[in-house]
Amino acid sequence: MNILITGASGLIGSALQQALKQDGHQLFIMQRPLKPDADFSWQPDKNMIHWDKTKPIDAVIHLAGANIANGRWTAARKKLIIDSREQSTLLLANTLAQLAQPPKLFISGSAIGFYGDTGAQSVDEDSPLGSGFLAEICKRWEAATQAATDAGIRTIHMRTSIVLSPKGGALRQMLTPFKLGLGGRVGSGQQYMSWVSLPEIINMIRFLLSNEQLSGPVNLVSKTAVNNAEFSRILGKVLHRPTVLPLPAFMVRLIFGEMGDALLLSSSRVYPKKLEQAGYIFMDTDLKQALNRVLNST
Repeated sequence: MNILITGASGLIGSALQQALKQDGHQLFIMQRPLKPDADFSWQPDKNMIHWDKTKPIDAVIHLAGANIANGRWTAARKKLIIDSREQSTLLLANTLAQLAQPPKLFISGSAIGFYGDTGAQSVDEDSPLGSGFLAEICKRWEAATQAATDAGIRTIHMRTSIVLSPKGGALRQMLTPFKLGLGGRVGSGQQYMSWVSLPEIINMIRFLLSNEQLSGPVNLVSKTAVNNAEFSRILGKVLHRPTVLPLPAFMVRLIFGEMGDALLLSSSRVYPKKLEQAGYIFMDTDLKQALNRVLNST
């Protein structure tokens, strides 16, 4: 397949490039800023895109978007987080819809933040939109793909969770304090954490490319969400370090503000119902196995 990737330099995008090349696909990368001499380039904030129509694309994987955990959620930061997702997705979807030969598949980013704080309740793709800033992001992010759907392009919203890798994301930030024996539960520790290893999410995206029955929202998560206390205990066990220093909720709110409430203290218990029903074979059957895989592969 000829596959175009946006956000290709990120944690998922970098690993995905390597895997898809190994699978024999022809890859094209959406470059930034706008470069008329490049095959594909854009500036979403200016609603500008250069698309080489002589290179037919079979599938687009859209991963671009500002990091939600890179700084406190000021009004300006919130606007950047939403705009970077909504503007780029609108531009891409509208462009695809207008092509004489549009791709058959548009895989666009989203997140399990769609469901909001789920408490102890397990949710899946049939569950309703939650509340809060993360849910609002995902609602607008997914709605921005409508032009592609209307054009008959099979569109998938990848609702991703915490991606486990020492190369980036939440796990990378946790490794230093945990290795120093300074790790522990956050808040009460009872809030659920849905997770997926980096190798697993790459396999999931490969599955989305090949399974023509899947469309709409798809939860890219493991089947075994755990609460924060259990996550901390297992990470400490894998690293052979104690996990006896909790981070109180008031400190989380003091340090991180609203972002801390949403990302660290809220509960997210999400089940990958569509993947399971479609026959996807899960690589990681539990958290300890996944952590050993990603931490011992580097």
